[in-house]
Amino acid sequence: MDGGGSTDMTLAFELEALKSLADPNAVFNDARQWTEYVGVVSEKPTYVVTNFTRKHRIRQDFFSGPRGVEESLDNVKQQFDTDRHVFVGTSEEDRAVAEDASWEYLPLSQAAEAANWALAGESPEEDPFESEGRDDWP
Repeated sequence: MDGGGSTDMTLAFELEALKSLADPNAVFNDARQWTEYVGVVSEKPTYVVTNFTRKHRIRQDFFSGPRGVEESLDNVKQQFDTDRHVFVGTSEEDRAVAEDASWEYLPLSQAAEAANWALAGESPEEDPFESEGRDDWP
C-alpha cells in the first residue's frame, strides 16, 4: 500500500475530533492516501460511533466497540503492526490516554493545519435566505 508518499502509519481519531471537522469523510479519504489504517475510537457506545460514521459515509478500518479509548488503542496497536501509531484528539485527557497507550498524540488543530483540513464552523457558507442585508424583497 506504499504509494510513493504513503507512511507506515495507523491513524486513530477520537470521535469528538472527527465531529469537529467540516467534512469528516473527505478527511478520511485524504488520510487514506498517506496512512495504512485509519479509524475512530471513543468512550461513547458503539451505536453512537456507527451512526456518525454511516451518516458521514466514513469507511473505517477499526473502531473502539464497547471498550474505552485506551483499551481500544492498545488493541489496535496489537492488531495493526505499523511503524507509527498516531492518535488525533482535542483535549489534555486525549493526550494522556495516547501517552498511556504509547501512541503519538496530535492535537486536531495541528493535524488540520498540517493536512489542510477545514474545521467545522471555520468558513461557514453564507445562506442567502438568512442574510439581513437584503431589503429588496417586497
